[in-house]
Amino acid sequence: MEKRDTANKIPVIAIAGPTASGKTALSVELAKALDGEILSFDSMQLYKGMDIATAKPTKEEMQGIPHYMISEVDASEAFSVAKYKECADKIIADIHSRGKTVIMVGGTGLYMDTVLKNIELLKDETESEVRESLRAELLEKGPSAMHKKLLEIDPKAAEAIHENNTGRVLRALEVYYSTGHTISYQVENSRLNGSPYKPLYIGLTARDRQYLYDRINMRVDLMISNGLLSEVQEFVDSPVGATAKQAIGLKELAPYVKGEKTLEECTEHLKQETRRYAKRQLTWFRKNPDINWLYIDEMKGEALVNEALRIIENSRVLEEV
Repeated sequence: MEKRDTANKIPVIAIAGPTASGKTALSVELAKALDGEILSFDSMQLYKGMDIATAKPTKEEMQGIPHYMISEVDASEAFSVAKYKECADKIIADIHSRGKTVIMVGGTGLYMDTVLKNIELLKDETESEVRESLRAELLEKGPSAMHKKLLEIDPKAAEAIHENNTGRVLRALEVYYSTGHTISYQVENSRLNGSPYKPLYIGLTARDRQYLYDRINMRVDLMISNGLLSEVQEFVDSPVGATAKQAIGLKELAPYVKGEKTLEECTEHLKQETRRYAKRQLTWFRKNPDINWLYIDEMKGEALVNEALRIIENSRVLEEV
């Protein structure tokens, strides 16, 4: 197969890392320094209305830098990885065509990899009999049984997908029963086509895990102070799609809004689930050997930005654009 010329690939700066690691602030500063525009790869910031729960950047935080794939989809709608890739490819092409630097930022590793590694996934815009059958089985047997089924069929996918993420579990099962191939096989096979992008990965984390967890705990307290409970009330009162329902910050506080648990109990549960989510994010990103890690407990503010710029300059990824 003919290899794509590296010089013709679109350079992309990807800022990855767990929640509360400071990705937004770094990406905006890099966009200002590199004349860039920002494409989010956060699977929950896509949804309208879930602003505080998903820690969307405010207008003030954006500092006039264009941001894409934020608040694009109604919370009642489903949105797939395949749809995200389709949108992201168009946005990247547009940003690049205007001579701007493409900067991707987020915490959903699957979205980042699907785009930058050019993983071709089956589109799932229509309902299928297989999907309906799997949903019925999920209601009857529960998430754990469906995850166990996936583990037997596709261990690699099962390892990467949490059993409570029933949308992705069912999708992986649907791909297998519909095509005869596992979703892992599909991903590996699609990589043979090469990618149209030349990514430079920068990751944010902390050497001291407790430092990150303390930031998460403080962020949760700040979210509640900033009106998260009002978003939760709307979440409880309005129809929300299967994907948006998985947003951390809404389902954990719903029992308080419904009068079933105390605010203290629900807040502690939210902090715990957010810390667990951060751990899963780090597990995903650390499988990528090309990520240049920066440690937020050792480097802050201008020093962090300067180090990221040094990495970008030394990589020469933006040359010959």
